[in-house]
Amino acid sequence: MSKTLSELKAFILRGNVVDLAVGVIIGGAFGKIVSSLVADVIMPPIGVLLQGVNFTDLKIVLKAATVDAKGAAVPAVSINYGSFLQTVLDFAIIASVIFFVIKGINSLKKKQEEAPAAPPTPTKEQELLTEIRDLLKNK
Repeated sequence: MSKTLSELKAFILRGNVVDLAVGVIIGGAFGKIVSSLVADVIMPPIGVLLQGVNFTDLKIVLKAATVDAKGAAVPAVSINYGSFLQTVLDFAIIASVIFFVIKGINSLKKKQEEAPAAPPTPTKEQELLTEIRDLLKNK
């Protein structure tokens, strides 16, 4: 049993698993932020431009709401394509933001790789070997 636990611990503590877990958690939180951005900041002006249309209210009613013989309300059956459009817009914005973030990170990495490295300072041994070489050349 302890071997299994040690294997589980080794698996969990591997860098990839921990990085993936952090990425999933941050991604979930980031998704909520972008959904709020879309719903609360971007969609209201678009709704005003479309004369007050709220995307989540757009739907095709297949069967209207009714009341059955016992007096219980039967809900309407509808295709809520407005909610779908809202979700597609959320996805498009999230994908765009992630694209630009990754593009920015890659450009920063590229700049770091292209930066010339400072020439290494020679060690005392290298300096001594250089002096011996120069002395032998002059003879």
